[in-house]
Amino acid sequence: MKHWIATFLIAGCACSAWADGLKSLESFMKGAQAGRAEFTQVVTSPAREGQAERTRQSSGVFEFQRPGRFKFSYRKPFEQTIVADGQTLWLHDPDLNQVTQRTQAQALGSTPAALLASAADLSALRADFTLENAPDQDGLQWVLATPKARDGQLRSVRVGFAGDRLAVLDIVDGFGQRSVLRFQAMQVQASLPASTFQFRPPAGADVLKQ
Repeated sequence: MKHWIATFLIAGCACSAWADGLKSLESFMKGAQAGRAEFTQVVTSPAREGQAERTRQSSGVFEFQRPGRFKFSYRKPFEQTIVADGQTLWLHDPDLNQVTQRTQAQALGSTPAALLASAADLSALRADFTLENAPDQDGLQWVLATPKARDGQLRSVRVGFAGDRLAVLDIVDGFGQRSVLRFQAMQVQASLPASTFQFRPPAGADVLKQ
């Protein structure tokens, strides 16, 4: 009996130690209506037969304004911009002089962008994701978000918080590719200039509508 009680208490302590991930996510969504952060992204592709894993690293600046507006400005190793203006999702590749245009409502939904900026609050987020606390790791509180849509594009997303500050986004897609974004120097603001999320295709660029 004593052994059973001890086991129960240890399990209870472990649960309480990592029970704040959802609270951190809720606080972030309520308190961070707009913000800006630097980020690094490491994408790891599954190893093929006879080959090692392939890793690619990039970095840039992330900006958002809830609900529905965000911008990823990749600076290294090459420039690329992803902008959601509330209606349209734009992807600009300067090297190819190409712009991809998609309707935002169809492009997002069960995507990591919804966790960061698209959803207005936690209840809206639960329409597309099953959310649950995950164990603390690396000094962060974690939330596991599993998309309800079974389209194979996204397997899971873990969101890491240092208190109420967004720190890490750990994404695994349907092909087993893992993408880890780490955010630094997060600046939370009440709003950002409207021009931040405005995009016009550069003159002469090929515009592909999807």
